[in-house]
Amino acid sequence: MARTTSRSNDWGFPRWRGYGSASEATKVRLCDRHGCEQPGNCPAPKSPNSPDRWYFCMDHAAEYNRGWNYFEGLSAEEAAEREAADQRTADGYAGAKHYSWGGPGDGTRSRDEMRALSALGLESDATFEETRTAWRTLAKENHPDLRPGDAQAATRFQQIQAAYEVLRAAEEARAG
Repeated sequence: MARTTSRSNDWGFPRWRGYGSASEATKVRLCDRHGCEQPGNCPAPKSPNSPDRWYFCMDHAAEYNRGWNYFEGLSAEEAAEREAADQRTADGYAGAKHYSWGGPGDGTRSRDEMRALSALGLESDATFEETRTAWRTLAKENHPDLRPGDAQAATRFQQIQAAYEVLRAAEEARAG
């Protein structure tokens, strides 16, 4: 007697078909806007404080958001109170906003550039003009012609020159 199996060919070993080649149709949620046939990947609330969601395509989500009034149905005092409460919760992030434009670890400068800036005594957000000014000042102070026989000044002069070359090359790479 032949026994029918309920096993599919999609699992187990050996695998008879490639991964992802199942015969079932992929479910696609369509945009909830009447007449739109685009995939609806962008959830939007049906009403304030409601767990129910519309699902729109990118174009209709943009249209929905353009017309959304966050303070609809509130009096002027309630709207001001809600805005103040939202601002209070957002103020915690304002203390860290300076990290967006400079500082170690933000990805704008390499480790070598950071070392070069510290060798010149500059902060991580120094401009190239500040770098050039610091380089000239330190080079004049430690130049071997001005301080003959001073081995420390000669070593410091070489460090300053190497740091400036690293920063100059990085600036040219950014500009070019």
